[in-house]
Amino acid sequence: MSAGAVFVAALGTALATGLGALPFLLFAHPNRSSLGAANSLAAGAMAGASAGLVWEGWQRDSIGVLLGLVAGAIFIAATRRLLRRDGEHHFGAIEGADAIAMLMIVGVMTIHSFTEGVGVGVAFGGGEELGIVIALAIAVHNIPEGLAISLVLVPRGVSVGRSVAWSVFSSLPQPLMAVPAFLFVESFEPLLPAGLGFAAGAMVWMVGEDLLPEATRVAPVWIVALVTAVAAVAMLALQAALL
Repeated sequence: MSAGAVFVAALGTALATGLGALPFLLFAHPNRSSLGAANSLAAGAMAGASAGLVWEGWQRDSIGVLLGLVAGAIFIAATRRLLRRDGEHHFGAIEGADAIAMLMIVGVMTIHSFTEGVGVGVAFGGGEELGIVIALAIAVHNIPEGLAISLVLVPRGVSVGRSVAWSVFSSLPQPLMAVPAFLFVESFEPLLPAGLGFAAGAMVWMVGEDLLPEATRVAPVWIVALVTAVAAVAMLALQAALL
């Protein structure tokens, strides 16, 4: 398998992320009251994905994944604090707290994509058949991740087309990291558990400190809890079915 073929396969996984925004073609202008349910769905999807990452990393190196988990949470918490301290921020025409929330969701999912790209490259380093299976699994897994991003962006005024673009953008590290991980698999594979933990820690922080508090401000707690739990279980079931 050539490096070019690995790049194309990983690029396909990145493009699949954009499919997660397509349901909003039917709901292009959700009202503000839908924000609670949207944030709950996004929180559940990210929580389920984080649990899957921790489990996968734990099988490889429990210490590495735990260190990555703590580092990821600290990094995102520090980034959020800096954004709040440095004044007004914009995400297109959106300003203030909503802009920070959108910057954070895109940033966190982009960080997550680095580990997925390494995973694809390492898998192809273990053989073409394994690489194809893992690439297809990650492509399918990326669709609800694109939905999670869009659930935060669209209700806050971002168009469906731009949500597709931002979803794909968040996954572009996958083809960029897959090729070096494929070419230097022995160097990248030991780093994967810490990377998985880092991505999980970043997403867990985003769920606990941003998405869920925002959801409970505009929706009853029991609805937020129910929607989040269902979304998390669904994401875990999808990961179990694929991998």
